Amino acid sequence: MERREEQSGAAGAGAAPALDFTVENVEKALHQLYYDPNIENKNLAQKWLMQAQVSPQAWHFSWQLLQPDKVPEIQYFGASALHIKISRYWSDIPTDQYESLKAQLFTQITRFASGSKIVLTRLCVALASLALSMMPDAWPCAVADMVRLFQAEDSPVDGQGRCLALLELLTVLPEEFQTSRLPQYRKGLVRASLAVECGAVFPLLEQLLQQPSSPSCVRQKVLKCFSSWVQLEVPLQDCEALIQAAFTALQDSELFDSSVEAIVNAISQPDAQRYVNTLLKLIPLVLGLQEQLRQAVQNGDMETSHGICRIAVALGENHSRALLDQVEHWQSFLALVNMIMFCTGIPGHYPVNETTSSLTLTFWYTLQDDILSFEAEKQAVYQQVYRPVYFQLVDVLLHKAQFPSDEEYGFWSSDEKEQFRIYRVDISDTLMYVYEMLGAELLSNLYDKLGRVLTSSEEPYSWQHTEALLYGFQSIAETIDVNYSDVVPGLIGLIPRISISNVQLADTVMFTIGALSEWLADHPVMINSVLPLVLHALGNPELSVSSVSTLKKICRECKYDLPPYAANIVAVSQDVLMKQIHKTSQCMWLMQALGFLLSALQVEEILKNLHSLISPYIQQLEKLAEETPNPSNKLAIVHILGLLSNLFTTLDVSHHEDDHEGPELRKLPVPQGPNPVGDIVFAIATSRMRMSFLLPNSMGPSQVGGSGGGAPHFSLCLQVVVVLQQVFQLIQKVLSKWLNDAQVVEAVCAIFEKSVKTLLDDFAPMVPQLCEMLGRMYSTIPQASALDLTRQLVHIFAHEPAHFPPIEALFLLVTSVTLTLFQQGPRDHPDIVDSFMQLLAQALKRKPDLFLCERLDVKAVFQCAVLALKFPEAPTVKASCGFFTELLPRCGEVESVGKVVQEDGRMLLIAVLEAIGGQASRSLMDCFADILFALNKHCFSLLSMWIKEALQPPGFPSARLSPEQKDTFSQQILRERMNKRRVKEMVKEFTLLCRGLHGTDYTADY
Repeated sequence: MERREEQSGAAGAGAAPALDFTVENVEKALHQLYYDPNIENKNLAQKWLMQAQVSPQAWHFSWQLLQPDKVPEIQYFGASALHIKISRYWSDIPTDQYESLKAQLFTQITRFASGSKIVLTRLCVALASLALSMMPDAWPCAVADMVRLFQAEDSPVDGQGRCLALLELLTVLPEEFQTSRLPQYRKGLVRASLAVECGAVFPLLEQLLQQPSSPSCVRQKVLKCFSSWVQLEVPLQDCEALIQAAFTALQDSELFDSSVEAIVNAISQPDAQRYVNTLLKLIPLVLGLQEQLRQAVQNGDMETSHGICRIAVALGENHSRALLDQVEHWQSFLALVNMIMFCTGIPGHYPVNETTSSLTLTFWYTLQDDILSFEAEKQAVYQQVYRPVYFQLVDVLLHKAQFPSDEEYGFWSSDEKEQFRIYRVDISDTLMYVYEMLGAELLSNLYDKLGRVLTSSEEPYSWQHTEALLYGFQSIAETIDVNYSDVVPGLIGLIPRISISNVQLADTVMFTIGALSEWLADHPVMINSVLPLVLHALGNPELSVSSVSTLKKICRECKYDLPPYAANIVAVSQDVLMKQIHKTSQCMWLMQALGFLLSALQVEEILKNLHSLISPYIQQLEKLAEETPNPSNKLAIVHILGLLSNLFTTLDVSHHEDDHEGPELRKLPVPQGPNPVGDIVFAIATSRMRMSFLLPNSMGPSQVGGSGGGAPHFSLCLQVVVVLQQVFQLIQKVLSKWLNDAQVVEAVCAIFEKSVKTLLDDFAPMVPQLCEMLGRMYSTIPQASALDLTRQLVHIFAHEPAHFPPIEALFLLVTSVTLTLFQQGPRDHPDIVDSFMQLLAQALKRKPDLFLCERLDVKAVFQCAVLALKFPEAPTVKASCGFFTELLPRCGEVESVGKVVQEDGRMLLIAVLEAIGGQASRSLMDCFADILFALNKHCFSLLSMWIKEALQPPGFPSARLSPEQKDTFSQQILRERMNKRRVKEMVKEFTLLCRGLHGTDYTADY
């Protein structure tokens, strides 16, 4: 192998000097890898060994490591190194050394046929890789030669050893083909060659499998070999004899697993559906396993029942359409369907007593889809046959979904309970899908069963049965529109009759009510039948998720019908919140539910309930604001701020505009500068509203400010603003002690972000205060949440002259702080950079005047945005691209922008070209194409000069590009100034050339 070493130097790109890769050093490194307790030493050894495997010296030490005196771990490494050299560096091997390499591998495999099995397998994989590289031209009959060589009688190895070694080689050959790195055109040639070579493999496998004298280990290896070869899409009819032999082998417990795998792989080949006659022959073979299946179920043999079920499902699921088309054989296919039904309803609880039933669920989807895909006449015939089957399936699934007894369930592990929960979700999805076939009759069927269960006086019913029927209703109602069902009113009437003595049953009752919330919105008279159940359940911590989510759904869907029940809902909710019955996330959901509820009330009721709801929290927050900061009161502060934030998320007061208000009273002026009159008006107005908020509940807002019907009635939005102003003062007090805590600051930002979204323009009176507070927060601890809130303020208020000064001051401050962050190193803060870029883009879109201020360093902003284009985080890069697509069109109208683009635009172009050249993900190419399009449209003369200069250096932006390809790209880009879609296509094409992927199957759908 001397010449091979000389010519394979390019393959050994290891970092260590060549002389280091000696047999002795490799053995030392392997000893370190396996036995050194120090993890760092192990990692270093592994890295060095990986370099050794690809070095030119690997051709020498690999063979020496395979010597008989070496331990299996060292021999295994030698065999692995040979495989890596052959599979990855085939082009480095001289053609005149193919035969000697082949002979050496055969010799080693023969020697290890009676040695270490893991080393034998690795050597077989190496020879398989060599065979695939040589086929079909350099080694046209590779498989036949392998069979012939191992059948030679003059071998020193015994017959069984040679047979097992040959079978191992034949098994790994198709597997190596599936994972090989062969070019696509070579793969097609080799696949065709292997298909021909089946003729040398299958007769041998049949002979060994049917030969009575074949030992069990040989027959097992035969089945594994067959399983490997059928994945090369061998015609099913060519596999008939072996499949039948595999069915026979199912009776042998030692061969059972291998037989199942072989049969399933053979049946599941996509091409198998073409061979309908062979498929029809397989149905009796599968049906013949029913007795073995029943015996296995009876004896609790889960492995056997699981394997037989896999076979039945593989035949039914992969070929239901082909078998349904054989109308004259409908009875045999129906028998197969019934066998699969037996597997679905296999006795016992999943996953403790059985793990088989879950395998069958996708079959029922497939069968239904195939039936419904027929033309109307044929579909009607099959519906007549299979509708009863699907009604039976519903009964089976609901039985399987039943919980075990409380005592038995108590012994289940948490993992088993989680698997059962997922299994029930899968059943739920199946029931929802089956509704498409069975329609409204399915709901009637479920309702009749539930009615009989709840009204029967003859026999007591189990809670599990009731729960499963309700679960069926819930499964369908969650995704299907049941508003026109005539059984839902009866169901709503039955629910209060259910004797709830179990948490699982109570949970399902809650979720069923939640699933029917849209129906309740259309039939509000029925709300009173179920709402008391939900409110009662709120007090049970075990029903936390189901009760709170159900109340939230009802409050969202039925809010305009809930005013009569509002006082009770608020009282119960407030009680459970004060008692801290629920976890944090459920408390947040509950506040969202109350936000929906309050939105639909009259103004006076909203204010009364709002006062009742948040006063205790304001008082608690006041107390916490006085305390010395510690972890426990921090959690309490964050919790309260979260509650308020979630309340404002869903509190929609925008539609509560009083018809009697004058437009001049709907928006209060924002006090600006030394304006005593304005200050007095603002103070009087806000004090009136503050009074109306703080007055006893008996006094409505209309009574504040005077008597008589003509008294001003201030808008609800402004009164909510007053509530916020009270909270604001408290928050400032909290921040005076917690300004350095990121979690508290984020919670504060969340409140005002939700409030701004809810109140929109009516938030105006608080803009100056909020801008000042945001500035302080961001200066202390820069956070993405503060930038996001600033962006909201810019979006809503920056265009109004009255609000521009505080917003401009805030914008300049956060920009200055962020630029300082860039100087210190922004890589640890991709979220801040992302939010900052979005803020800049919003400012340009909504109020470009923000970029006119002399105090704004536009050049520094531009350079930071170019730097952000090189971040590895895709959202940050997208946001940066969005900033440039907003900035470039402003070149003409904003002088500072035009100047910086002229000075630093070339830097931007180079960053974009580097990204397209391979430094950025291909999924981001459309974003970079947008920048190129904007440059071409708004800076054409500059771009035409920059792009030629930028592409001139050799190897930029990729060493794979020729000067002609770069020139073509620049001309194409400069020509296209109107069609953005065409520019995106050009960039996609160019990035594939840069990455060496153009024309490959890897990018076929790109």
